[in-house]
Amino acid sequence: MTFANQFAAEYPGEVAIQDEHQALSWEEVDDALNRCANGLQAADLGPDTRIAVFAENSVETALANLGGLVAGASVVPVNFHLTAEEVAYILSDSEARILFVGPETAERGIAAAAESDVHTVIGWGDSGSAVPWSDWLVNSEGHEPDETVPPRPNLLYTSGTTGRPKGTELPPTMFAGGDTVAEHLSRFKAAALERSGGIRGPQLVVGPMYHTGPLSATRQLIGGIPSVILGRFNAENTLAAIEKHRIISTLMVPTHFVRLLALPDDVKAKYDISSIASISHTGAKCPVDVKRSMIEWFGPVFMDAYGASEVGTTCLILSEEWLKYPGSVGKAVPPFTAMILDDENNELPPNTEGRLFFEDATGRGVVYHNDPEKSAAAHIAPGVFTLGEIAYMNEEGYVFITDRFSDMVVSGGVNIYPAEAEQVLIDHPAVLDVACIGVPNKDMGEELKALVIPSLDIDRPDSEVLIAWCRDRLSHYKCPRTLDYVDDIGRNTMGKVNKRKLRAPYWEGS
Repeated sequence: MTFANQFAAEYPGEVAIQDEHQALSWEEVDDALNRCANGLQAADLGPDTRIAVFAENSVETALANLGGLVAGASVVPVNFHLTAEEVAYILSDSEARILFVGPETAERGIAAAAESDVHTVIGWGDSGSAVPWSDWLVNSEGHEPDETVPPRPNLLYTSGTTGRPKGTELPPTMFAGGDTVAEHLSRFKAAALERSGGIRGPQLVVGPMYHTGPLSATRQLIGGIPSVILGRFNAENTLAAIEKHRIISTLMVPTHFVRLLALPDDVKAKYDISSIASISHTGAKCPVDVKRSMIEWFGPVFMDAYGASEVGTTCLILSEEWLKYPGSVGKAVPPFTAMILDDENNELPPNTEGRLFFEDATGRGVVYHNDPEKSAAAHIAPGVFTLGEIAYMNEEGYVFITDRFSDMVVSGGVNIYPAEAEQVLIDHPAVLDVACIGVPNKDMGEELKALVIPSLDIDRPDSEVLIAWCRDRLSHYKCPRTLDYVDDIGRNTMGKVNKRKLRAPYWEGS
């Protein structure tokens, strides 16, 4: 008996998953997942048994991801903001064979598939020449799929430090494992019920489902947790959904908090949010005043998880602890141990600022797909890695992040590596040299700014022209929002730029 079939018997007629356009019962979810899994098991999924999902939030997006898991396929969730060229790279690098698209991504997805080894594009809504999702399901078998096949983790892609996205498998801390899909689903169900603390109620998915957090939330269906899926974030719609569906749990990033708090007081008071028992916070460090205001409003229901797609959660803190240690991202959680090191990799005493590293007791650390050199470069010793932050740790082991020594920018919970925009901008004839940095943005936390040294032999274009040049060639979220012309970006004799020094003037007083 599949997990959805079991819940169909336990909760007959209950809505298992819904979005703004449709709602499915457990019985309907069971049938759709059986057909999706059987359709995938009958297809050629290549040497790595891999599929990709390139679609905005919807019931179908969730079912395609879950259907891949049940089929024993490795699913690649693709950022729906990407251009066709960017998607084609991910499809080729991952060796995915089937691509699922929604109406908003169909044109780009079909074009990307033509440049890769994808042999079938399946889409819902108005998805052009893609195989219709409903037809594909009808033509697939409805019996229980083979659950003796091994489960395979997602392959996740993050922005690249050198201009190309990096693939990394969903880490063991976020993947239930097991020798078979049946064992994997059983383990995940037990873990989901343990995490819920015995409180069973609907969860709200508000973030894009290509992120590990919202993607993990949809997998809570395995534990019998109903899901309500929202599209692009709207603060008041989120409050309305909490009240309407009596939402128990959700996951948000600080930008969601900022937009919720910006609502007029009468709008905030209009909705009953008393059903909320748990809000997970991830994606970026949250400003102290924002976090305190959210706790005052929603109560001490927050669990902050600091980490990365490559390794999962490395530090954790609950509201009660955070109120005692405001601004902390928490203590390290097994199998990780936090350490603060100087530039020579010597451990520093408590309350001393330095580079934040983690030691993985399993020895795994960070592993990148098809790139042992990049995997090795992420470590200073086997299993000892950094996420690029400057921090200090108090005597009790609570970590406080103060800055970043890596180039990465976190904007609205999304990781952006400036190298991608820099490589595009440097190709413009009016650009002699360029460095992109993160500067404060009240709503998004950070935004990308380009510092450009203009060419001497060409008229200097308006900054909007260079930004448009970048946006024509990259996903818009990867491009700078502002651009300043400068005389120097401080390259040393080795050609390196001290991004921390460039950022400093913009962050003074922030």
